[in-house]
Amino acid sequence: MIRRETVEKRLGELRSRMEEKGIEVALFWDPDNEFYLSGFRAISYSRPIVYIVYKDKTQYILPELEKDHAKQSRAADEWLIYHEIASHAGKELDYWQLLQRVLKSLPKSSVLGVEIDIIPASVYGRLVSEGFCVRDIGQEVMEMRAIKDEEEIHWLRHAGRLSDLAMEASFANVRPGMSELEFDSYGDQRLLQVASEYYPNMIIGYEDWTCSGVQRSAMPHLHSSTRKFEKNDVVVHSRQVWINNYRAENERTFLIGTPTETQKTCLALAIKAQQTAMEMVKPGVRAKDVDLAAFRIFEEAGYGRYVQHRTGHGLGLTEHEEPYLRFDNNLVLKEGMCYTIEPGIYVPGVGGFRHSDTVIVTKDGYESLTNYPRSLEKMMHQR
Repeated sequence: MIRRETVEKRLGELRSRMEEKGIEVALFWDPDNEFYLSGFRAISYSRPIVYIVYKDKTQYILPELEKDHAKQSRAADEWLIYHEIASHAGKELDYWQLLQRVLKSLPKSSVLGVEIDIIPASVYGRLVSEGFCVRDIGQEVMEMRAIKDEEEIHWLRHAGRLSDLAMEASFANVRPGMSELEFDSYGDQRLLQVASEYYPNMIIGYEDWTCSGVQRSAMPHLHSSTRKFEKNDVVVHSRQVWINNYRAENERTFLIGTPTETQKTCLALAIKAQQTAMEMVKPGVRAKDVDLAAFRIFEEAGYGRYVQHRTGHGLGLTEHEEPYLRFDNNLVLKEGMCYTIEPGIYVPGVGGFRHSDTVIVTKDGYESLTNYPRSLEKMMHQR
């Protein structure tokens, strides 16, 4: 849940931005944007949910099975409900019928704001064909979301601490012969135990994956498998935890047994690149400069050609969100921005090497929200 005063503050800023762009009514489809602006989020599956913001009120279009959940959250002033069972055959049976009712109540000269990258193409086409002027409001919301307030940072800190506890539990049990899934499970169990004991009546979730071995670790994104750890493996473990919908990311690369000198060199470079990037973080620094600082560490050591991705991405309600730490992003970092620092290299025949931590830009630097040990010595498991 989000405090109502926080929701009202965000709606006030949104309406100011709408006025600046000449937008009279804004329509939202993205679940994270809807939660950010209303405090309500559902498991919608195939049933569209639309949040509508006017100058003086808000509406939700949603399926009947989400009605009680939404009203309990006090997320809107008005509710437009559609149905899908035979006893309601005379009522609206899909969200488009309700949206048409909304549109018919508006002058054709109305300027509508939509998330231009998210709105269904079919809906966008209908809005235009019916004569409405359509402008993007999605970027404005992302700019708002990029600067986290104290309430958001509170939950992000807790997500980071929970991820550290889960990471610690998995690492305490690592050994050759266990599967990637079994390794994950120790952290999962610890996370769920702590969450249940210390966070009553909260929604807490997680996502994790592990890639082990020279070949699998060198592919940045793979789901955990039943592959068993072998002596002298390179292993990349990734874990995200979210609480009240705000998430932190925590990743570590570790070495089992006796790694080669090349593997130790690669991991040491990844650790150095991450630390260098973190030390760049402060208000006024460009996103591109953080990325380039990490890249130069690899490039100067002769490993630049093994870099496959940017140094980091924004984090909050969405797994990946703005700001992005890329070599071509001139965005200036501001206090309250949250993102991952995760430079990595992926060397064929050697393995993949990447740590990731979640940081908040502070007044004069950064705060790391994930703090599981990062050093090369702590990443060596001799079992």
